[in-house]
Amino acid sequence: MGSTAERPAAEPAEPAEPAEDENTTGDHGGSLLHTVWSFVREVLIVVGLALALSLVLKTWVVQSFWIPSGSMENTLRVDDRVAVSLFTPRFADLDRGDVVVFSDPGGWLGAQPPAEAPATGLPAAVEQGLSWVGILPEDAGNHLIKRVIGLPGDRVACQGDGSPVTVNGVPLTEPYLYPGAAPSDTAFDIRVPEGHVWVMGDHRSDSADSREHDHPGENGSAGSVPIDDVVGRAVAVMWPVSHLDWLGVPETFESVPPPAAG
Repeated sequence: MGSTAERPAAEPAEPAEPAEDENTTGDHGGSLLHTVWSFVREVLIVVGLALALSLVLKTWVVQSFWIPSGSMENTLRVDDRVAVSLFTPRFADLDRGDVVVFSDPGGWLGAQPPAEAPATGLPAAVEQGLSWVGILPEDAGNHLIKRVIGLPGDRVACQGDGSPVTVNGVPLTEPYLYPGAAPSDTAFDIRVPEGHVWVMGDHRSDSADSREHDHPGENGSAGSVPIDDVVGRAVAVMWPVSHLDWLGVPETFESVPPPAAG
C-alpha cells in the first residue's frame, strides 16, 4: 500500500505587536518643542552668518554711504545711497576722475553738527546695529565725497574766468558738472604733493573742496587730501531705484599725460 507523506509541523506564529492606540498621546509635546527649537536654531544660524558676512563685506569689500549735501550734483543727489569699494586705495591705485569718500582731513567740515540720515522708523539701537554691520549706510559723520581731479605730482590749474580746468596742461571737458556751473570761479595753479590727491565737487559753486582749503603760497599742500584719509571709491548709486547708476571714470581723463618730472 502507498504511504502518506508527512507534512512538516507548522512553526508557531510570532505574537503580533499590539497596535498603537491612536488616542495615546506619548511624547508628542516634547517632539513639537524639539521641532520648534530646531527651526529657531536654524534661523538664528542663518541670520548670524548673514550678519557676519555683511560685517566682513563692510570691513574689507564694500560699504554704503548716504549723500547729505548737493556738492556732487547732479552725479549724486541729496539722500542718495552709494556703494563704496574698499579695495581702492587699499589694493588698487586711485585714478583721475574717481569719486571718492574720505575722512575730514582737518577742518573741512568746520564746527557744524554732523548731518543725520533720513529716519528709517526703526529704533535707534537697531539702526546703529544695522549700520555697524553695513546693512544700513553710514551717516555723513566726518566723511566727505568728491571727485579726484589731480594725482600726486600733477599740476592742476584754472584761470577762474570760465576757462576749463587743466591737468598737466590738458584742458578737461567735464560732462559731469552741474548744468550751467563754471569749471571754477576760483583761480588756482597748484602741484599736488606726494601721497595726496586734489579733489573737487561736481557742483563747483556749491562745493567747499580742495580750492576752498588751499591758500595763496601753499601750492596745494593744504588743499590736497592725504590718500591715507581716503576710505574708498564710490562705484554705484544704489538708492533710490530711480537714481541707479554706475560711477565710472569719464573719458576726459584718458588724454591727461603723466606729470612732468621735477
